[in-house]
Amino acid sequence: MEKYADNENNIFKEIKDMSRKKIIAGNWKMNMTPSQALALVEELKPLVVNPDVDVVYCVPAIDIVPVVNAVKGTNVEVGAENMYIEDKGAYTGEISAPMLVDAGVKYVIIGHSERRDYFKEDDAFLNAKVKKAIAAGLTPILCCGESLEQRETGVTMDWIRLQIKSDLAGVSADDVKNLVIAYEPIWAIGTGKTATADQAQEVCKGIRDLIAEIYDEATADAVRIQYGGSMNAGNAAELLAKPDIDGGLIGGASLKADFGKVVNAGK
Repeated sequence: MEKYADNENNIFKEIKDMSRKKIIAGNWKMNMTPSQALALVEELKPLVVNPDVDVVYCVPAIDIVPVVNAVKGTNVEVGAENMYIEDKGAYTGEISAPMLVDAGVKYVIIGHSERRDYFKEDDAFLNAKVKKAIAAGLTPILCCGESLEQRETGVTMDWIRLQIKSDLAGVSADDVKNLVIAYEPIWAIGTGKTATADQAQEVCKGIRDLIAEIYDEATADAVRIQYGGSMNAGNAAELLAKPDIDGGLIGGASLKADFGKVVNAGK
């Protein structure tokens, strides 16, 4: 009887895993002038068609309006790479959630390691960003990840648990079900190094277990968890085959035709 119960539990878990639609998001970072952006969108149009995957281009602020217009009628949504915690005011150089929504943006990256490092964005600030994005109707792509030193000293999950607990403080289970969490080991971003599929799965499962611990199993089963950190056409299929990896946040590989291979790697 125990054997049948285990099999039944495994079947239910597989059904839950299948219910999470894959999401592949490109993070263009500070690349692509508006004219270059339009050329890339046109090049990618026939390559990223996959009804089983949510496809997102997270683009620089100056590219948002032209890219939103260029992807109309396609399966692609547009995301922003940043936003501020106020709706308007004397915040020179910033962009607000209402501005993004009005421009047609659906997603926003929050907590990327480059924002945490270069611009000193701490978890209290990122928590305010998450809440502001959700209130505005945007879907946060909340990033977390460890440094090489943290991985080598064995504190990877301790660090990531602290980040997620802080960044999601006061956020409801229903809102967490609809957001995206991106695990990006800092040591693998833009370096060409990649966590092995097993390493990535271990952390993504740890994140899902943490969400179950903070909220409940239903929330953990619903939230989508991406892997970042040099996912590309060569390794995407192996990573996306893991049960707790629901997609990728793609950097350099999102700026070329190979992005289409990543989008279709999970088939």
